[in-house]
Amino acid sequence: MIYVKYDSTDANFNFALEKYLVEELDIAEGYFLFWRTTPTLMIGRYQNALAEINMDYAKAHEIHIVRRVTGGGTIYTDMNGWQFSFINKRMGKKEIDFHTYTLPIIEALASLGVTAVKSGRNDILIDGKKFSGNAQYIRKNVMLHHGSILFDTDLSQLVRSLSPDDEKLISKGIKSVKSRVTNVAEHMDTKLDSLGFRDVMLNYLLADKETYELTETDVARVMEIKAAQFDSWDWNFGKSPKFNITKENRFSGGKLKVESFVRNGHIEQIKFYGDFFAKEGVSDIENTLIGCAYETQAIKKALQHFDAQSYFFNITLDEILSCII
Repeated sequence: MIYVKYDSTDANFNFALEKYLVEELDIAEGYFLFWRTTPTLMIGRYQNALAEINMDYAKAHEIHIVRRVTGGGTIYTDMNGWQFSFINKRMGKKEIDFHTYTLPIIEALASLGVTAVKSGRNDILIDGKKFSGNAQYIRKNVMLHHGSILFDTDLSQLVRSLSPDDEKLISKGIKSVKSRVTNVAEHMDTKLDSLGFRDVMLNYLLADKETYELTETDVARVMEIKAAQFDSWDWNFGKSPKFNITKENRFSGGKLKVESFVRNGHIEQIKFYGDFFAKEGVSDIENTLIGCAYETQAIKKALQHFDAQSYFFNITLDEILSCII
């Protein structure tokens, strides 16, 4: 695995770099990135952006907004938080696997005297409080795993950027978040600034790893990907379809919400939202369901044709159906 070094604090560029490493650069079997950004809200691939964030607050405080290629929920990060990315281009089993990629982070923190444990689907905790969320994406034979690390992030800003513009709710939210979320810096005996923390983590994580620095050609191509996808309004916000039926539920694999527009007994538009994880994009399933009769057997047959359950991590076919009809 090669460490790809490029000190960009632009989330759009860094997500474009991930895509470039996943789909185009082929000089190693795997890549590793460790990066941070200016204040940014990173929206899960299948989330409704406008429903997840306090847009007025984000604009007023120049908080950047970008959509990931991975599922999961919206996260807030700033220059005192870090992101890490593992890209495995020679996968064996094509399955969502959080343990393999969270373990190195847990071990690196242990070298700093910080005891962390994996919990639930995709979180890492210290003393029962979350400081890291993780997400994955599988494309063909390539795994992208990326995660966040709250090192000394402004938790008040996190709450305000995700909450309604109501001071009572915000105050309550800040107290709630501080009871459930923590910064790594609070648990370290040795005090480090953000860059010092990065250096110590990399010294552990990069043992025996080569370093690759992007060429001008690499950067130019990443900038093209950034402009075409991650700078795009359609990618980040998209056009909300009209709908007349909404169903949602939370399962072991995450929240799933389905909005459908049904006319004359047939589906004209349908959209999957949620913080679930998927091996592939779900747009093929959405497109297949358009024109389908809005009744259980017809929808079930269409989903079975696509092996829909393999698209949704830890969500069964019956659970998917329950959110459609």
